[in-house]
Amino acid sequence: MEKVVNKHKIRHKHGEGYSIDFYAYASKIRHWNASFKVYLSVLTLILCIALDNPYVSVGVIIAMAYITVVKGEIPLNEYLSILSIPITFILLSTFTIAIDFSKQAVGEYNLYIGFCYVFTSTVQIKKMTFLILKIFAATSALQMMTLSTPSSEIIYVLRKAYVPKIIVELMSLIYRYIFILMDVSTKMKNSAKSRQGYCDFKTSCYTFGSIASNMLIVSLKKANAYYDAMEARCYDGELVFLEEDKNIEVKHIVIASVFIIFLILLWSLTK
Repeated sequence: MEKVVNKHKIRHKHGEGYSIDFYAYASKIRHWNASFKVYLSVLTLILCIALDNPYVSVGVIIAMAYITVVKGEIPLNEYLSILSIPITFILLSTFTIAIDFSKQAVGEYNLYIGFCYVFTSTVQIKKMTFLILKIFAATSALQMMTLSTPSSEIIYVLRKAYVPKIIVELMSLIYRYIFILMDVSTKMKNSAKSRQGYCDFKTSCYTFGSIASNMLIVSLKKANAYYDAMEARCYDGELVFLEEDKNIEVKHIVIASVFIIFLILLWSLTK
């Protein structure tokens, strides 16, 4: 019965948006020690950047997907849907590395577009592909952490790591407020759709402008309301979360150590 409830929370959003914390609380590896998951994620990210090896990147992508989808039992389509946003930005930002413009036909591959040539080469395409893999691997490592660890536990780990209190609290408030505004925006959009607010391009532009202007007013009202709620609960300048102690299992440390050693060996054999 519990399994059905978790799937319901993940799959059905009822048009009101969702928080990444939904996936974190539904993950089957949520009971793993939060510090272990955060440190493993950060260490893997650092290795992806430092080793700068496509084989290492592919290994990290597969390993993180296995932990999140297979061990965490997050549906594959949901996992890919979450990754689609960073993947889009990755492709758009790295696409300019592979192509260039010239008034003459240069490069191994070129295309005349009327006023100039768009050209590229095997070296540029290879460089772009390796960069995409590295960024995607680093993103996968962070997604493993966020999709299996609630934000309150991540904040708890940052506090233990002596991150300045002001940074931690600002991060917590901004993170929570993003999803509050997303929820309000989604409700406004659904309300506009039910009133034919997107029936044509002109009306869509007007509706978008109206929602954007209303969001500013609503965000200010929400900020005041939530601050009053915090003060009513004896807020004295420090956010306090319920902290649950979770023991680190020896097998997790062993497997993580083997994984890190494997990445280093893979880099040394393929560099």
